Amino acid sequence: MQQVRTTCAYCGVGCGVVATAGAGRSVTIAGDGDHPANRGRLCSKGTHLGETVGLEGRLLHPEVAGKRTTWDKAIRHVARGFARAIADHGPDSVAFYVSGQLLTEDYYVANKLMKGFIGSANIDTNSRLCMSSAVAAHNRAFGEDVVPCTYEDLDEADLIVLVGSNTAWCHPVVYQRIVAARATRGTKVVVIDPRRTETCADADLHLALRPGSDVALMNGLLAHCRKAGLVDEVWCDAHLSVPGDFWAGLEGATLPETARQCDLAEADLAQFYALFAASPRSVTLFSQGINQSVRGTDQGNAIINLHLATGRIGKPGTGPFSITGQPNAMGGREVGGLATTLAAHRDFAEVNRTEVQRFWASPRIAGGPGLKAVDLFRQMREGRIKALWIMATNPAVSMPDAALVREALARCPLVVVSDCIAETDTSRQAQVKLPALAWGEKDGTVTNSDRTISRQRGFLAAPGEARPDWWIVGEVAKAMGWAEHFTYDSAAAIFREHARLSTYRNAGKRLFDIGHLAAISNADYDALEPQRWGGRPFADGRFPAPDGKARLIPVEQRVLDYAPLERWPLTLNTGRYRDQWHTMTRTGLSPRLSQHRREPQVDMHPADAAALDLADGVLARVATPQGESVFRVALNDGQRRGEIFTPIHWTDRQSSGGRTGLLPCGMVDPHSGQPAFKQTPARIEALPIDWHGFAVLRKTPARIPAGYVTRVRVAGGWLIELAGVRDPGPLAETLLPAGDRLDNIDAARGVRRLVLVEGAALVGAVYLTRSGPLPDRDWIVSQLLDCQASPVELLAGRPAKPLPDRGAQVCVCFDVGEKQITAAALAGASTLEAVGAATCAGTNCGSCRPAIARLLEAALTQQAEAAE
Repeated sequence: MQQVRTTCAYCGVGCGVVATAGAGRSVTIAGDGDHPANRGRLCSKGTHLGETVGLEGRLLHPEVAGKRTTWDKAIRHVARGFARAIADHGPDSVAFYVSGQLLTEDYYVANKLMKGFIGSANIDTNSRLCMSSAVAAHNRAFGEDVVPCTYEDLDEADLIVLVGSNTAWCHPVVYQRIVAARATRGTKVVVIDPRRTETCADADLHLALRPGSDVALMNGLLAHCRKAGLVDEVWCDAHLSVPGDFWAGLEGATLPETARQCDLAEADLAQFYALFAASPRSVTLFSQGINQSVRGTDQGNAIINLHLATGRIGKPGTGPFSITGQPNAMGGREVGGLATTLAAHRDFAEVNRTEVQRFWASPRIAGGPGLKAVDLFRQMREGRIKALWIMATNPAVSMPDAALVREALARCPLVVVSDCIAETDTSRQAQVKLPALAWGEKDGTVTNSDRTISRQRGFLAAPGEARPDWWIVGEVAKAMGWAEHFTYDSAAAIFREHARLSTYRNAGKRLFDIGHLAAISNADYDALEPQRWGGRPFADGRFPAPDGKARLIPVEQRVLDYAPLERWPLTLNTGRYRDQWHTMTRTGLSPRLSQHRREPQVDMHPADAAALDLADGVLARVATPQGESVFRVALNDGQRRGEIFTPIHWTDRQSSGGRTGLLPCGMVDPHSGQPAFKQTPARIEALPIDWHGFAVLRKTPARIPAGYVTRVRVAGGWLIELAGVRDPGPLAETLLPAGDRLDNIDAARGVRRLVLVEGAALVGAVYLTRSGPLPDRDWIVSQLLDCQASPVELLAGRPAKPLPDRGAQVCVCFDVGEKQITAAALAGASTLEAVGAATCAGTNCGSCRPAIARLLEAALTQQAEAAE
């Protein structure tokens, strides 16, 4: 068995992975101790990558109109379709919608084809949804999209401010780095987030500000810094371009006024000001809570203004740090994967267009920015986009106002999807499906959040007829008549061209320049070690703007004009769960990752729930002006009053509810085009049901006739939650195949239990009730792997001899439950480290440590009260 060093498939942290392929497609996963991004650590998702590389659900052959075909026929069909649309309606009638899941080489070829040969800039990426506001803020302030920080800055900072980032869940390896800095050098941590998330557990201060008031907060802090003499006037004069009215615009940003706008206590705000003033080495790490807003670019610039004016940039332990959500969002930015950039950090200025066209020797070049994601699908619905190619993403789920997106796809004459998964909510509306390689099979590079380029290496054979994305795009380009320009025979050849373009007529104008890799050999490319481009940006005080200076951007707090509050009294926020990724096409394959949150929940404050007569655990319908979906209510006093939170992951393939994409509006930031996922007017009400229950099955049918259905993987099969308003009728028989079934009905309580065992192996069990109790799900699930399953015990819903109750799962890495942690604490484990030693919980990725800390505190409090 050969060990292969590669890079994780998930978030922008870009963790190094050591994969060891075994028999069949079995894979052992470990962290790469030599990779600078993670130093051997992995989060729960990375740890369980080995559970996601099977071939179940894979797209293995090209399909046209639902029928298998050859690659040659599929390629010709796509090429003819795009060529016909261009001939009849012009190059802007076609579009690509790509993904941060693509490798840089894939991105490069797709961007080259669209902008340099088709001649349109209608190529946008799902990265538009997560970090395009940061890109716009960087360009406005610095003159180029440059992240000025590195992960090492987190090790050296005196203060780390986390803004709109649940780092403990969304970037756990970075979070553990922050926790380590806090423990070893006393780094202070401030969390700025409307929700009290798990990230707040280790914070010195949490500011639960009003959603969307970040500009007011940062302007207030900058005004305070100027009054306190913390603005570096010498630095500003030498290195910044400051509009004449910039400082006058901050005169009203007093502490009381800022506290009022942000809905914060003045004392908490003053504490934040004092921490920032006392910490010259400050890093402000920001993520989706800043970016996913109609003021996302202004919010990013407010943060950057603060660091520029105080000189806290370009030095160790300082800077504004945008941390990306996807594994190659940064690589896509480098090659021009956004509709608003050309290539290699160039915009559409005439000189850049001329240079790129000359470099590509292309017949034409896009004349200016193309359609951003939201506008792209709107124009498609209006009939202006005649052919769309979607690569490695699922916009029918992930885009805002997803019902509009589905309607747009249904109206488009030609929809092509290249993906590794056969059935997604998006691919169901495609006329052409092209099988792409998945993680573990494909080969290329990715760039993480701190500009480190790393190799993704294949260690599994390509299954079926799956091919690299760059190969698929190149073959279509050849079939469209541009064969001599797309003659790549390897990812290394594409990378060399990408590197040459980065340095072509650059001469220091742009920091992105990897020209030293332009002649890299195939062997050296194969062995390429992680390396960061750009060094320490701005250390010399020079910026990639024509005058060499950065710019302070005047930004002001604005109030959004929402729909009438009488009808939409709540504000909906959306985001990620700890153990899931995007639309779960990969993580949904892992039984372990599916246990942390088995259903899509709506988090709400207990007082709001009480006012609406909603109890913990009931089903509720969340509605917005765009649509509605069903969630399980989860009471959470970490929510601000009047605000609710739902996860982004669930799709039609997993649930009849939980479709968060249906809910956000299509409002976007005017500068970046990034949608506002964080502030949607909403309402919530109980979902009337007459019965509920669950099923545990080895196999699940494609269609389940129930009003509410959610299915997740478990070891050996599926756990399916069920509810409805009509008599379930033949539901149980639909779920279980024909056989010698045991059936028990308690008519008085409206309880039905149906069990099918073949030999001594459980095939499936269904439990439905109107008012009676339901069995313990975990015990029923465990019987799928028990070769001595007892039909009598299963029908009773409990073992003859009671088993220890572990409680709800807390640590997915080691499968440790709440009650096990509490028991360890009561037995003398009084610290996180002691609990870890006793149970292993929290000793791998650390993302469960905040939950362990809460349980530990509760147990120790209980113990102390009992001793009094």
